[in-house]
Amino acid sequence: MAEYTASQTLAQVLEDAPVFDGHNDLPWALREKWNYDIHAASVGEGNTELHTDIPSLRRGGVGGQFWSVYVPSSLSEPEAVAATLEQIDCVYRLAAAFPADLQLAVTAAEVDQARAAGRIASLLGAEGGHSIAGSLAVLRMLRRLGVSYMTLTHNDNTAWAASATGEPVNYGLTRFGREVVAEMNRIGMLVDLSHVHEQTMHDALDVTTMPVIFSHSSCRAVHDHPRNVPDEVLQRLRDNGGVQMVTFVPKFISSQPEQAGIDDVVAHLEHAREVAGIDHIGLGGDYDGVPAGPKGLERVSEYPALLSALVERGWSNQDLAKLTWENTVRVLHDAGV
Repeated sequence: MAEYTASQTLAQVLEDAPVFDGHNDLPWALREKWNYDIHAASVGEGNTELHTDIPSLRRGGVGGQFWSVYVPSSLSEPEAVAATLEQIDCVYRLAAAFPADLQLAVTAAEVDQARAAGRIASLLGAEGGHSIAGSLAVLRMLRRLGVSYMTLTHNDNTAWAASATGEPVNYGLTRFGREVVAEMNRIGMLVDLSHVHEQTMHDALDVTTMPVIFSHSSCRAVHDHPRNVPDEVLQRLRDNGGVQMVTFVPKFISSQPEQAGIDDVVAHLEHAREVAGIDHIGLGGDYDGVPAGPKGLERVSEYPALLSALVERGWSNQDLAKLTWENTVRVLHDAGV
């Protein structure tokens, strides 16, 4: 393999394997701050009130994005279904507003097509099982509308899945929860284990016949936070063939979140690589889902700064390509998305 300088390695990686990010909450930020008015939010021109806009995505080398169609788990389940549909509509309208830059992708094949066209593959990820209101029919309809993953819980438990931050319950997945996972496998929707309780992680891994993801979670051994992934689960993820998309949320990566920076993210990535393996890690920034990112990674434009730090730590261009693009795309194909 040829030797590259850091800048050459980075340019080569982002040309061949752009960043595929697992979780971005721009649709919710547009709802909360601009009542879904995409143009008033200056998404096309650039807006420093957001972490994400079209120019920043391009500068950041982003080639694939799971847009979160998140709604709070504090909503009643019927309200959550309606609000999730509004979020899905927002992503459709984003893609329609910027056709030269964004291309809606419902399947793995469509991700490949968007990449070949030089557009950012735009996928939908539902955040929280409350969005199906206890109905497999609603789950199936979300998939028909293009939703490619569902996080089994958000911050609160559902009646069928325990959350990492919910009230203590005597289950991880109930019988119905296991049916949800099985149905997601059948219809080609990725099971996302971010936000869920450790027991839920194990129960889902017991049931699934397809690779799973963590769309935005870091490592519990590096920082002991319930939203992070224990090593035992990372080992099972390796055997499952899935991907942990390491997140940048300051309180998940450091005991001093106000001081969190690039080095903290690097520490989580290196631990995940050691435990799960280089073929099972990715990136899930959670931009526009938190007040601020870590220092040096405040916006989606700053992914190259993280990759540069990894180059300095000895990561090869092949390692970086797996991290940024290849692992996530492989999982999409392997899971039948």
